[in-house]
Amino acid sequence: MYKFSQYLPYYKRNLKVALPVMFTQLGAALVGLADSVMVGHYSTADLAAVSFSNAIFFTVMVFAMGAVMAVTPLVGQVHGRLEKLLQQGAPDEQIMHKHEQITSYLANGLVFTVIMCLMAIALLAPCIPYLDAFGQEPEVIACARPYYILIVLSIVPFLLFCFFKQYLEGLGNTVVAMGITLGCNLLNIGLNWVFIFGHWGFAPMGAEGAGIATLVSRALMPVCFVVAMLVKKEWRKYLVTLRAWLVSRREVSHLLVIGTPIGLQSFAEAFLFTASFVIIGWISKEALAAHHIANQMCDLTFMLAQGIGAATTIRVSHQLGKGDLQAVKMASHASVHLCLLMNTVGAAVMFFFRYRIPYIFSDDPQVAQIASTLLVFGALFQYADGLQCIGAAMLRGIQDVRVPMRIALIAYIGVALPLGVCLTFPAGLGAKGMWMAFVIALAIPAVLFHIRFNRQYKKLKIKN
Repeated sequence: MYKFSQYLPYYKRNLKVALPVMFTQLGAALVGLADSVMVGHYSTADLAAVSFSNAIFFTVMVFAMGAVMAVTPLVGQVHGRLEKLLQQGAPDEQIMHKHEQITSYLANGLVFTVIMCLMAIALLAPCIPYLDAFGQEPEVIACARPYYILIVLSIVPFLLFCFFKQYLEGLGNTVVAMGITLGCNLLNIGLNWVFIFGHWGFAPMGAEGAGIATLVSRALMPVCFVVAMLVKKEWRKYLVTLRAWLVSRREVSHLLVIGTPIGLQSFAEAFLFTASFVIIGWISKEALAAHHIANQMCDLTFMLAQGIGAATTIRVSHQLGKGDLQAVKMASHASVHLCLLMNTVGAAVMFFFRYRIPYIFSDDPQVAQIASTLLVFGALFQYADGLQCIGAAMLRGIQDVRVPMRIALIAYIGVALPLGVCLTFPAGLGAKGMWMAFVIALAIPAVLFHIRFNRQYKKLKIKN
């Protein structure tokens, strides 16, 4: 049993990496929150439209974003080996070889990201003429279609941003992504004010205005990353030495092998939540808007957990590259402690302020009444949500992705979805039934991911 004093250095190192990621993730979530608040005060139908459109969009988007996450542990492990070689004063040839490997991941990662962009557009674009087939109210569909088209267009620059973010995280830097995200998100909020409500000579556009703001801000994000890499000498060498011959089918295939299970794992969870939006939309637009409010609040706390998770993957992959298995274990445990602490705070906020939070989003008392009940369930699943997030990040750090994918698919789609439908309609619990299923679904991977990591860690110790 380790003492607090032994964990203290790991808390500090993990937080040093995690805090910028947390601000990045929180900034992204706050833009979604700002969209919801501003559109919600424009009209309930527009709020439901944004909620419905994003539910479909993020089902595919989350898969692509998850797949791109493969870049971080691969780059991180090579970077850890490079640091070890530099500390040992290794020959220049060995050091140059590691730099070339890192550049190779930049070249092959860009090709891989383009493949993800094409896949995402191919899946999302055909839905445009068939949005009314999901059984939503005609008023909601009328607002949703223009917004949906705009966010589909934004997928290319956003995935390129995600790639550069994951690449630099593999190199141990999380500050640049934070600065770019916060800056572009502030721009998004400002443009929301202009386009949603109609200022500076523009007509009020509601949800469509929010879509325009999102497209403009996302288009700037990858441009800012390229500029940042060109400015910093340490990273510029990877861009200027980028060559077409570095792209290889083997490396792109390797990224697909690692990235696809991560993407499917992310997809499984996203599909559950997307399906929940469609199912709850069958109840009423008020229930759908309330569901969106509770989901937005849970997204905020999940962004914090994801920040710690990203730091966990970075720290684990670096220490694994150095061959320091004790540091792998300590860094992982430290992340679990930090996440549980933050989830406790998140759960308390949701529970004690459940009657006030809904009115931040909507003035509709019926929406607020439903949302206040759903926030109780949101508070309940905070711990399971945090633990499954950190467990998945630990496993990504050691490049163990196939078994976690299977666990996620079974838990989220095989268990939670049919259970949620049964509790919502036959059991007559409404939106509450779906949220009860969420609590159960998140608990399964929360336990199994950590059991899996402990087993894999023991195997690593035997090999070393």
